[in-house]
Amino acid sequence: MGKNLIIFGPPGAGKGTQSDAIKDKFQVSHLSTGDMLREAIKNQTEIGKLARQYTDGGKLVPDEVVIGIVKAKVESLGAGKGILFDGFPRTLAQAEALDKMLESLDRKIDTVISLDVPDDSIVSRLTGRRMCTACNIIYHVSAKPPKKEGVCDQCGGGLIIRDDDNEGVIRNRLNTYHSQTSPVLDYYRKKGVLMEIDGTGTPKETSDKIFARF
Repeated sequence: MGKNLIIFGPPGAGKGTQSDAIKDKFQVSHLSTGDMLREAIKNQTEIGKLARQYTDGGKLVPDEVVIGIVKAKVESLGAGKGILFDGFPRTLAQAEALDKMLESLDRKIDTVISLDVPDDSIVSRLTGRRMCTACNIIYHVSAKPPKKEGVCDQCGGGLIIRDDDNEGVIRNRLNTYHSQTSPVLDYYRKKGVLMEIDGTGTPKETSDKIFARF
């Protein structure tokens, strides 16, 4: 039986990069709830049709619908394949529902990886991002600057700051993240499965810290 993992981290903490490294290292299926919702809606599954009624109305998809989509996906993987949950659970109710659902499939969460990056570092990372208006490549003013300021190396397109990369929006997203996930992290801390990782270094340094704990 493969490992069942969850990755947590604020926006800009590097979850995507670390998820790729974890997926390769442990040969687990990377399950992003956002991707699964879009897939279920696109394939017009029964639960996908139900989810669409909410998304079309601009409403949040209820926990029981999300859990139904997650369960269908987990069942389709077969018993031996480990899973990395990304973007889920977001609330205490979802964490409890996920535990019950996994128990019904004779699974459990083995480790919850939480990437800890101070808010000011996140703000610095995200406000420094620049996106090409033509080909959508992302640059960073300090970590990955273009050869010529304001111009994409690949296609010569102009570089812009995305609307959601301004400091006010980022701090709001961080406040939402902390208020939502704090009870979830406490839940897993009490269960003894929470692994807190300092995510302020380079992507490789962070990966090395994660793998050193397994």
